[in-house]
Amino acid sequence: MGRDYFEDVEVGEMRTFGERDVTRAEILEFAERYDPQPFHTDESAASDSLFGGLIASGWHTAAMTMELLVTNVFADSAATGALGVDELRWPNPVRPGHVLSVRTEVIDTEPWDEELGLVKSRTTTLAGETEVMSMVGLVLYERRER
Repeated sequence: MGRDYFEDVEVGEMRTFGERDVTRAEILEFAERYDPQPFHTDESAASDSLFGGLIASGWHTAAMTMELLVTNVFADSAATGALGVDELRWPNPVRPGHVLSVRTEVIDTEPWDEELGLVKSRTTTLAGETEVMSMVGLVLYERRER
């Protein structure tokens, strides 16, 4: 259900997709390698933290979100890469056993140059009905009309 080119993307378009299980093992593996804070790597220390238990790193949540975006949006599109993200937030923790999904809303489009267009989309990652991450992605798409 992807789009081919920049011109196919419409402001206001919303999509919800994905179902990704979060496991204890992958939370520990990611954290031990990339974000070794005790509330990500040690269940006992996590229990005594303000989170009250083991949680995924926000960067892990971002990586899982990216996986869902690539699989469900970018793989079948003319997206060429991203300039970055704005407004990255982790309002609630991701825990073992959560199932993540993603909701996107295109909030702006603008020509970038003769070959590319910029698409700004608000991405919200959900664990059930609870928002666990939000960001505005800045993605370049090939233009059909050159």
